[in-house]
Amino acid sequence: MAAHQSKPFGEIVSKTSPAIHPSQETALSGRYVKLVGFATKHIEPFYANLAGDENAHLWDYMADGPFPDSSGLHAMMEGAIASPEVITFALIPTDQPTTPDGADNVLGCASYMRADLSNRAVEAGVLYAPKLQRTTAATEAMYLMAKHAFDDLGYRRYEWKCDALNAASRRTALRLGFTLEGVFRKHQIVKGRNRDTAWYSIVDDDWPDVESAMRRWLDPSNFDESGQQRKKLEDFRKE
Repeated sequence: MAAHQSKPFGEIVSKTSPAIHPSQETALSGRYVKLVGFATKHIEPFYANLAGDENAHLWDYMADGPFPDSSGLHAMMEGAIASPEVITFALIPTDQPTTPDGADNVLGCASYMRADLSNRAVEAGVLYAPKLQRTTAATEAMYLMAKHAFDDLGYRRYEWKCDALNAASRRTALRLGFTLEGVFRKHQIVKGRNRDTAWYSIVDDDWPDVESAMRRWLDPSNFDESGQQRKKLEDFRKE
């Protein structure tokens, strides 16, 4: 009888217990930003930072928006708040004053989506107002989200997906330390147009190096008196 040829198998996963589902009751705080569960009270101040023709481009690759008034954003965000499958946080930079009526000045939102507890995978989604884009607070928000997913909730895979034509989102993913895994062709139809989706991930094997680079980049010593970075985030990962 001929011997069976040996076959390759994936490595044994030593930890098979499921990940923990994210909670909107969680609050994450850093030096530059705090993340709190998105609530109805956050919608109007968030809309104020997204409104206007000058901000319509923010919705170019989104399934919803832009909205001519806050009612559309209310419908979208109320749906997210009510959904047990999408855990959304309001992003509030620590240097932002409160609004005239005393509300937090919400400059962004970030979500955990499609949590697969048994396989320990979860996806991140973000929407930043222009004031938050390309800021230290924006990077720290993503650091806090990833750290919570890996270190507190026990995920082994953290995903970032975007329209393959969204060059800004793709640059951001690579800058943060995500690895491009491929493009799903004709993945969705969004606003009547084809969407190919670029898939990125950070896995638990990557996380120690990604975490170290982010933490060192965020350290105040990496910024000069005017707040300009001394060293790029990508350069920390090259060390």
